[in-house]
Amino acid sequence: MMAKTGAVAIEALPDRNLGIQHAVRPATAPKTWAVVLAGGEGSRLKPLVRRLFGDERPKQYIPLLGSSSLLRQTLDRTERLVPAERTVVVTQYSHAQYVDRELSDGAAPHVLLQPENRGTGTAILFAAHMIRRRDPEATIAVFPSDHYIREEDIFLAHVAEVVHFVERHPERLVLLGARPTSPESEYGWVRPGAVLGETSGGPIRRVQGFLEKPDAESVHRCMAAGWLWNTFAFVTNLPTLLAAGHEFLPDVDDRLSLIGAFSGSRHEGWAVRQAYSLMPTTDFSRAVLERCPTWLGVSQLPGLTWSDLGTPRSVVAIANSLPARPLWMRAGRKAADVLASVLHERVTGSGRRP
Repeated sequence: MMAKTGAVAIEALPDRNLGIQHAVRPATAPKTWAVVLAGGEGSRLKPLVRRLFGDERPKQYIPLLGSSSLLRQTLDRTERLVPAERTVVVTQYSHAQYVDRELSDGAAPHVLLQPENRGTGTAILFAAHMIRRRDPEATIAVFPSDHYIREEDIFLAHVAEVVHFVERHPERLVLLGARPTSPESEYGWVRPGAVLGETSGGPIRRVQGFLEKPDAESVHRCMAAGWLWNTFAFVTNLPTLLAAGHEFLPDVDDRLSLIGAFSGSRHEGWAVRQAYSLMPTTDFSRAVLERCPTWLGVSQLPGLTWSDLGTPRSVVAIANSLPARPLWMRAGRKAADVLASVLHERVTGSGRRP
């Protein structure tokens, strides 16, 4: 049974931490690279993070839901499908100190430091250009670093099936869509169309429509018409992704291409800084996904608990659903007062917004 808790999809399934296996553990994907996006500032959660943890770290570096940070949880999850040596974390120079803490143990992924945050479109293409120099025919799976997914086995098994589909149909980019449980205006919304293929969990469909953060009236129409939330996790083929960048983000693609001439040299850092000094800020959803190119598809995730943890309210909803509440929620009256204050700011509009 699905419970509605704001921008959080929660389905009553057994918790994997209780030793109940949801799905067969997926085999590693031998030709796949993972791109983990970790360069955002988490502006909407800054007031909560500041008051609970006393610093300005972006939310992906905070242990919001457990003993490890959201980034570490994301890497632990993706490494079950793609090994660290084929994983790329894209962040920015100002986050380097936080990333170092998360990668101090075990095999380390590649880390791409952007001089500045130039948006999701630029970050994704920066990783794509780096991977091209090592594996030009790779399959790419992109994951945000600040999401909560409880039923990881189900999620990873589904991603593995989408990877296999993309390997057979390399011209496709397939979004992972979640069934909405509320009219959430902070998400992208995807309209599924004609069937392109099948997974064990259901069809992969062409994207007939895409709206990034639509207004309230449009959101209610989307929900009534069976649209899906865009989780912003997706799988594609590297040449397809690079072709999308060349077509829809030509200024970014051109400047990133120039960096390649300096790859591996002592001038590479200079080339990256020069490229970024002239780079536009780009949004992959608005620049590419809203265009609904014919090769764009969507695969609905099976029933699972997913949230992008974008607001204090969504964090509290997930934290309240956990078998063991996070340490910061056990601080008694102080934590309750902080949460009440931050939630009140968001409702009244007096809090800081992105």
